[in-house]
Formats: sequence, structure tokens, C-alpha cells
Amino acid sequence: MDDIKLQSEVELLRRDINALGAEFYRNNFTGRQDFNKYSDFTTRLKVPHYASLPSTCETGEIGENSGKLYICSATNTWTIVGVQS
Repeated sequence: MDDIKLQSEVELLRRDINALGAEFYRNNFTGRQDFNKYSDFTTRLKVPHYASLPSTCETGEIGENSGKLYICSATNTWTIVGVQS
């Protein structure tokens, strides 16, 4: 009798895990990548303009100087990534 009860509980747990997995992975990069829920921007990205780039920066920061777009590619290291035409 205890084996049947344990098997029943295991089956319930399997169903719960499958349901959780389905909910977690639903619309999260299955088959094709759907970035819609992550990229719904309603405002413009404003890039800071600097007369001269700061000497310190954190990786990922962006900035503009003299029509050139820079990203901080490593701590305190600015790298040009674009030029205004």
C-alpha cells in the first residue's frame, strides 16, 4: 500500500515539475528567439555627450565625444564603436 502511495506522489511531483518547466520556458527562446518582451522601448536612448571622455568608466557605459560613439570595453578603457556621418 505504501508503494502505491509513493508512486502516486512521485507522479504528482513529475506533473508539477513539467508544468513549472512549461511555464518557465514558454516564450523564452523556443524555436525562434522572441525578444519582444525584452525590447519594448517607449523612449529614446540618450547617450551622454562629453567634451572629453572621463578617465574612469565601468564596463558597458557609453558616451559620445566629437561625433564618435564610445563604449567602456573594460574598466577605465574607452573603445570607439561608431562615427557620426
